Amino acid sequence: MPITEKQKRWLKKQVHHLKPVVTVGQHGITDPVLNEIDIALAHHELIKVRVNAGDREERETSVGLIRDRMRADLIARIGNVAAFYRHNPKKHQPLEVPDL
Repeated sequence: MPITEKQKRWLKKQVHHLKPVVTVGQHGITDPVLNEIDIALAHHELIKVRVNAGDREERETSVGLIRDRMRADLIARIGNVAAFYRHNPKKHQPLEVPDL
């Protein structure tokens, strides 16, 4: 179920103070990096990822690959940092997103 614009705005407010939990380095998107992102999304639901790719097109490709592979919603992208959200139904205290 895709999130609404209202929910996306609320999530942008929540992610603003967070620091990136995963950094994509010079080797790009590898299986271990995707595994760490998957673990972080399962635990936190809302994360920031720093993508240190060469140029803008490479960063956009990397962000799109993360979004597709992790089945996460892209909340915001500013420069090298992208914020992702993926609901975890097994989490004891789910992230309280309005109208979800």
